[in-house]
Amino acid sequence: MSKNQEKTITVTLGRQATGAYGEHLAVDYLRQNNYHIVTTNWRCTTGEIDIVARDGDTLVFVEVRTRRRATVEAAFASITPAKQQKLVQAAYIYLGEHNLDDAMWRIDVIGVALPHGKKPIIKHAEDALDW
Repeated sequence: MSKNQEKTITVTLGRQATGAYGEHLAVDYLRQNNYHIVTTNWRCTTGEIDIVARDGDTLVFVEVRTRRRATVEAAFASITPAKQQKLVQAAYIYLGEHNLDDAMWRIDVIGVALPHGKKPIIKHAEDALDW
């Protein structure tokens, strides 16, 4: 191989590593879109909030769904009604623990697709839940 040729290496990530990579991409995406990241991977009794961010005066709880697929549809489809309920419960716990009961807030979903050998695809759905 000449020094001008690029070598492509394909790495298969485990499930946790895939999720962590998707969250990393989502944080970068949010920062590029002028969100302020408050915290990541915040845990409580009902689960985890992947990213807590600020969009102006609005507190945004972000669920990141990453799939090794060519499109983000499977990522968004994985947000079941039960998952939505857990996200809302976790958001209320976060608000209560941080004395933010009067804060404006919403729950967004970022879908990340990792198509084999191609650039990641990131789609952001604001106020994305059906509740």
